Amino acid sequence: MKCLSVSQPFADLIISGKKIIELRNWNTNFRGEFLIHAPIKIRINDCSRLKIKKKLVTGAIVGKVELYDVKKYDLIKEIKKDQKFHFSSKKFNGKTFGFMLKNSKSLRIPIPWKGQLGFFNVDLPKSKIKNREIVSEIIDEEYRYQWIGRH
Repeated sequence: MKCLSVSQPFADLIISGKKIIELRNWNTNFRGEFLIHAPIKIRINDCSRLKIKKKLVTGAIVGKVELYDVKKYDLIKEIKKDQKFHFSSKKFNGKTFGFMLKNSKSLRIPIPWKGQLGFFNVDLPKSKIKNREIVSEIIDEEYRYQWIGRH
């Protein structure tokens, strides 16, 4: 399954359904569900600006979301207009693309994983999964509890 690393606190905002546009300086033809990975680094300034004080999960896959469209921004004015949907304070120069997101869902138990740049594939260990359909559903809750309990 595809996965995208998104720095905290933005990964948390995505999986909670508050952030429905993810800004990138590159476009993609990919559409569909993908996993959200929260890298180890937390953007402390953004946490302060957005008044987020809770402990954020890092270094793990924290949820999934669906990418249904990509919006191309040509003007900074357009980016500022959608600020309540992407929460970014960066000044974007040149091409900017807004990944339009819906149907977010958080994992009750994050899956420790190392992130990468751009979309990357996550191959969960199939030998430990009892039902192969679970891969598309992320991994059932019982399996995650069993796996975490042994480590």
